[in-house]
Amino acid sequence: MANVRKIINDPVYGFITIDHPLLLAIISHPFYQRLRSIHQMAFAHLVYPGAVHTRLLHSLGAYHLMCTALQELKGKGVAITPEEELGAKIAILLHDIGHGPFSHALEHELIPGVHHEKLSLAIMQELNLQFNGQLETALAIFTGTHPKRFLHQLVSGQLDVDRMDYLNRDSFFTGVAEGVIGYDRILKMLAVHRDNLVVEEKAIYSIEKFLLSRRLMYWQVYLHKTVVAAEKMLVMIIRRAKELIAAGIRITAATEALEHFLHHGAANEDKHQLLLDFCGMDDQDMAATIKNWSRHPDKVLSYLCQALVERRIMHIRLQAQPFEEAFLLQTRKEMAVKMNISEDEAAYFVFWGEASNSLYNPKNEAITILYKDGRLKDISEVDNALINVKTTMPVKKYYICSFRIH
Repeated sequence: MANVRKIINDPVYGFITIDHPLLLAIISHPFYQRLRSIHQMAFAHLVYPGAVHTRLLHSLGAYHLMCTALQELKGKGVAITPEEELGAKIAILLHDIGHGPFSHALEHELIPGVHHEKLSLAIMQELNLQFNGQLETALAIFTGTHPKRFLHQLVSGQLDVDRMDYLNRDSFFTGVAEGVIGYDRILKMLAVHRDNLVVEEKAIYSIEKFLLSRRLMYWQVYLHKTVVAAEKMLVMIIRRAKELIAAGIRITAATEALEHFLHHGAANEDKHQLLLDFCGMDDQDMAATIKNWSRHPDKVLSYLCQALVERRIMHIRLQAQPFEEAFLLQTRKEMAVKMNISEDEAAYFVFWGEASNSLYNPKNEAITILYKDGRLKDISEVDNALINVKTTMPVKKYYICSFRIH
């Protein structure tokens, strides 16, 4: 393969360099190019109109931060071979390759019980076959089986470059300043101790700001009540479509790939064909299908689809304590009467659940601070820690979604 050097102009970081033929071949592959048509933030653009950036842009940004992190670590004398460096870059480029239409919103609806990371791994394995085994190191890093654990921690961990990019990028495109982090300072302060990623003590405040930014972005953007309501509406649309299919009622999706997953899920198909079908789907399949279904004769399906197309998002009420069951069931009964539908059908228009987010969990997401004298401390145990045991408790909110019908 001839030497190549491509540059991509990114609105967040400026020029991103692709300097290896295998990286360019992966980026050019249809599996990867599909990410152009999947929104990074699903329905966040209904609240923040600028949030229309894609999974492709995010993965390129995470790749750029990985390049910077590896360069910094090598500059500090950490042994990283060219093969390991390439493997880490490939692993981060492909870390989100398994996301389907509308990402997390439909993660367990189209293929029940299959997490996007499992699909990412299967797609990486398929690409490894297509590229004659050149992704072996990337696969070892991605799965955490590579002996140098810090390489996996850069891809997936409390301080991974994935999180650094999505916080930075999502705050940029939404205009929510609370998400801005000092990613460049954190990257400069990364170090390796006994094959684990640690942070030099000079970065303590930057790390605390990073964790707080993540918490604020979750409640202000990712778990914004209108975004949550829109995502739940989409889930209800898919569930209603599957219920109608099970009852023998004709449902047609806009594309063959989506049609297949609605009718069959992952059943009765070999792994290779399943991946090809999955990689044939993106947000456009779902968006066109929802438009078509807004004219479906089923009252529940058409109402939900039309409301989503016209941005008539369900009203959502959040509170710290669980709702009284009598109140929930009464609200559903009232909806059934107002819409002249059964209570079973009203369950699509009145439903409830809970949302939670943790600031930091030291049990499984340790961030270790390395002091000049060689001491190691968890970020929650440093002197005058802003992130301490009290703040590591998850915050849980209970919600009820319903339409306001007059």
